[in-house]
Amino acid sequence: MSLQINLEYKEKQVLIVRLSGELDHHTADDVREKVSTAIEKNNIRYVLLNLEDLQFMDSSGLGVILGRYKQLKQIDGEMIICSVSPSVERLFNISGLFKIIRFEKSEDEALQRLGVA
Repeated sequence: MSLQINLEYKEKQVLIVRLSGELDHHTADDVREKVSTAIEKNNIRYVLLNLEDLQFMDSSGLGVILGRYKQLKQIDGEMIICSVSPSVERLFNISGLFKIIRFEKSEDEALQRLGVA
């Protein structure tokens, strides 16, 4: 299975990234390139990562997400992750990423948290 990447720009420097499929070592570079470029070219400060349709993720996916988190932190930005499947949530919990990246149950809740809902 492949990975689909959907980028949606919202007001107030918000980028919504919706991933569906599998985020692994085969697809990680594509995500890294598209999201980093979007952040830089559009002066994005807030990224909402919706993983509702992500069926699989490995450590390469975690690395991509952590890298974009660090990219945003350098510009005083923020990342919020929402709508994760139980298997992906387990991976985040094991890795400890939910200790540094905010998690919301739904995209609507995450947008409200950012003040753009």
